[in-house]
Amino acid sequence: MTAGYYDAVVVGGGHNGLTAAAYLARAGRSVLVLERLDRVGGAAVSAAVFPGADARLSRYSYLVSLLPRQIISELRLPVELRRRQISSYTPVGDAGLLVDGADDGRTGTSFAKITGDEREYAAWREFYGRLGRAATRLFPTMVEPLMSRSQLRAVVDDDDTWRMLFEEPLAASVSRRFAHDAVRGTVLTDALIGTFADLDDDPELLGNRCFLYHVIGNGTGSWDVPVGGMGAVTEGLHEAALSAGADIRVRAEVTAVDPEGEVVFTDADGNQRRVGAGHVLFGCAPATMRRLLGEQADSTEPDDGSDLDGSPEPGDSPEPDRREPEGSQLKVNMLLRRLPRLRSDVDPASAFAGTLHVNERMTQLRAAYAQAEAGWVPDLAPCEVYCHSLTDASVLGPGLRAEGVHTLTLFALHMPARLFRGRNERARDVALRSVFRSLDDVLAEPIEDCLYTDSDGRPCVEARTPLDLEDEIGLPGGHIFHRNLSWPHAEETGVPGDGPGRWGVETAHPRVLICGAGARRGGGVSGIPGRAAAMAVLGR
Repeated sequence: MTAGYYDAVVVGGGHNGLTAAAYLARAGRSVLVLERLDRVGGAAVSAAVFPGADARLSRYSYLVSLLPRQIISELRLPVELRRRQISSYTPVGDAGLLVDGADDGRTGTSFAKITGDEREYAAWREFYGRLGRAATRLFPTMVEPLMSRSQLRAVVDDDDTWRMLFEEPLAASVSRRFAHDAVRGTVLTDALIGTFADLDDDPELLGNRCFLYHVIGNGTGSWDVPVGGMGAVTEGLHEAALSAGADIRVRAEVTAVDPEGEVVFTDADGNQRRVGAGHVLFGCAPATMRRLLGEQADSTEPDDGSDLDGSPEPGDSPEPDRREPEGSQLKVNMLLRRLPRLRSDVDPASAFAGTLHVNERMTQLRAAYAQAEAGWVPDLAPCEVYCHSLTDASVLGPGLRAEGVHTLTLFALHMPARLFRGRNERARDVALRSVFRSLDDVLAEPIEDCLYTDSDGRPCVEARTPLDLEDEIGLPGGHIFHRNLSWPHAEETGVPGDGPGRWGVETAHPRVLICGAGARRGGGVSGIPGRAAAMAVLGR
């Protein structure tokens, strides 16, 4: 049955799809959003995970850095982001490395205590000073038409920083600048979140790409806490699209798309529908887009972003990565009766307020990668941990707040999907035990002793493997960026916006655009690809 015609049909109601819909509807275009699940938001959602526990956790994605203030302003989103004073804490034996974003003296004292060399902190300040300068220059380009590689280099205007970010494996740059294993690891974790890479042998510079997106957000690189949880961001985008007139349907699964503009979907009642579209915007992963278009199988397609405009970029591998998308993380959500004590004398409220780096020294990251590459769950999982409720207690109900309960979010690295295929249940248990061993290694008491229990008497802990993300929210291989991240520039034409790929969302089909994390400047909760796709449709 034909269900009409729209100027734009958006496949997938994640945060990027909603962003695109809001911009297009505000511009007077008719927009239909089709979401397979029974709610919008994709990975940017909050949920009451544990029975009887009045807590809404950011179930998948959990912090915000790349969402431009410009998008918040243009769409008038009621989104509040809170800065974390403590950037990170890295336990080192019975002490630890504390990075306080508001107190250089406190940070310097911590460096001196751990490294025994004041030059290490001086190198840290010089390194992040360079990154800060690059971030203030690079981030504004993320909401503009793509520049060429040489033009983006001119924007950075610092050959040493450009080489470090875009040309040389990051581990080499970090090893030259820093001597201490824990300092090196604290830096390098930003190159591995969601990315499985050997940072010592990384010809495609996948780690560099990941690191770049982690340190340029809004010109500061700060990862902020969304008040009300990640669902508050999605709810704001959802309301912006609805109030502008977008037609948003859930439980509407797209089954086929003709690149000339016909979309076939099954509605909430199980009926097959067809709609015509001036443009089709895919908020889902590129691998899913190709399947819906009836194109080649995932394993024969590039996974590096070069297929968006039909040409590889300077700096990319001569032979693009042709593996299927593969996520590389274990996401663990917990509720705690109280924050656990650490082996060091640091206040838990400081250690958990920022990012707690657990067993993420450089040598430990290398060891965990080697084990995972060999097909084993790492013995001690490298972990990124933080407590949302220390910065924003609104995610907890009044009763839990009165009891002193806290959330705990954990992201374990070097957990590629290959470790879980064919044995997901068993491997999830093994991976969770690795996470608990890793935590207990730096805590003064077992983490399991601190877990809150739900109404059924079970510990409040939930683990999600890459395969769980694939099954639950449609991420191929559980890849949180939909595929390997790409560089934020166009092919080398010498003219900004010249030819295909003006916004980094174009495909080989003129009426088909990609508006999700798999776009040229995708990854993270940013809305940048959604806005870019809308600008491409509007010809801006």
